[in-house]
Amino acid sequence: MTRGWFLVAWMGWFGVLALGRAQAPDPAWGTSARLQRLRDLLPRLDALYEGHAVSNHIPGHVWGLVVDGRLVHVRASGLACVEPTRTVTPDTRFRIASMSKSLTAAAILRLRDEGRLSLEDPVAKHLPEFRKVRPATPDSPAITLRHLLRMSGGFPQDDPWGDRKLAETDAQLDALVAGGLTAASPTGTRWEYSNLGYALLGRVITRVAREPYQAYITRRILTPLGMTNSVYAWERVPPEHLALGYRWEDDRWKPEPMLGDGSWGAMGGLITTLGDFARYVAFHLEAWPPREAADTGPLQRATRREMHRPWEVVSVLQDLQDAAGKPVARVAGYGPGLAWNQDQRGIIWVRHAGGLPGFGSEFRFLPDHGIALIAFANRTYAPMSAVNQKAMELLIHEAKIPNRPVEGHPTLFRRAEELATLLTGDWKPEALHAALAPNVFLDHGLETWRRETRALLDRVGPIRDREPLVPENRLRGRFRLVGRERSLEVFLTLTPEATPRIQEIRLTVVGENAR
Repeated sequence: MTRGWFLVAWMGWFGVLALGRAQAPDPAWGTSARLQRLRDLLPRLDALYEGHAVSNHIPGHVWGLVVDGRLVHVRASGLACVEPTRTVTPDTRFRIASMSKSLTAAAILRLRDEGRLSLEDPVAKHLPEFRKVRPATPDSPAITLRHLLRMSGGFPQDDPWGDRKLAETDAQLDALVAGGLTAASPTGTRWEYSNLGYALLGRVITRVAREPYQAYITRRILTPLGMTNSVYAWERVPPEHLALGYRWEDDRWKPEPMLGDGSWGAMGGLITTLGDFARYVAFHLEAWPPREAADTGPLQRATRREMHRPWEVVSVLQDLQDAAGKPVARVAGYGPGLAWNQDQRGIIWVRHAGGLPGFGSEFRFLPDHGIALIAFANRTYAPMSAVNQKAMELLIHEAKIPNRPVEGHPTLFRRAEELATLLTGDWKPEALHAALAPNVFLDHGLETWRRETRALLDRVGPIRDREPLVPENRLRGRFRLVGRERSLEVFLTLTPEATPRIQEIRLTVVGENAR
């Protein structure tokens, strides 16, 4: 702790300024003005995606923006089929490759919530063939469903090999496992991207649900969300609505064969429209903020939020740039079927990319901002993450999208009001003891508090106004006392008691106010 800033003081005659007991609404959140700022950027965003498609030799693509649970914009361009020529429309269905993994993870978590399996179950409990699989070292723990979900089962990254196995049968996958597998790392010690792990999760769904994983995911997740244009078998898509896949080679587009629907589809087989997938992404965003409202839908809000947190640390990277071109560092993690990122500015986004022969895609959503970006393309491993990253920077910084306001506990507002009274009015021992935890006086002597706080307020000048409390969580927040010369920022955090009291206070002089 920084002891010198845990300050409360007596301050003579300053009157009490109204703080308010209800959270002040953020004028930029959930308003038509906020949405209009986003709409004003759409021409620039469309141009960004168009330029990306041209520079990356992408035959056809579609992208969309979701705001507060609604698909507010979708743009389709290019060719779904090169020869004979057929253009992409918003209703064109693309294979989204590894973006499918989050649906597989959601199905496992639903079975967990139903009590039909545990994430701590060894894989061999549900797949007897797996009993012959040995970890990298004798002291490694048994591989569990949780290891597969978080990609720490020890298997090697397998995109070149696994991407071509999409159409293999259940019998072929069972035979592969029964023949034994070779681990690259001891169980639970390292994150490594494994398509095999998610193919195995698909087999677990099939065994536990007693129906093919495709049927279970369709019945329990896709259909309840109204995703009626989403399928695993490309043969079920009318030809006029199907995007065919291509690779760019020898300065021309060459067709990639459409891989069939098989045992490995759980890692990357879903075919969908942008509108359909926007329903799924909106369903994830709807889990925020935590609240008392009815919890409906195919997956509980708490379970969805569980998916949005990192279960495994991947790395710390400095591979991004902000809107001004400055480098941005981030920490990356992986949860059940979703990748989590937080950059040095505190911005959090949850995402997953997809890449298969003939296709590339990515979606990302920002739980604190209420927005999502989705992009599909029909070129092998099309780098849609890169363009979505640039679009995200535009949305955040050009449209100045704020974070969703945090809800504070009612006691936080009351304690903040009491603290402001102590800072700006006569010292009242009864209010002091009701508002402050005993540690406050142990952390800093009373007379020292008075002296140091008086010095800070002398720098601020006579208090003219008080800005609303801004909660950081239910028991922590800050507000400002606005003086003639500068402002005094007041930070407070409460105890976890049944009746919370102030346990920490920090006072900081900020700014140069206009006189």
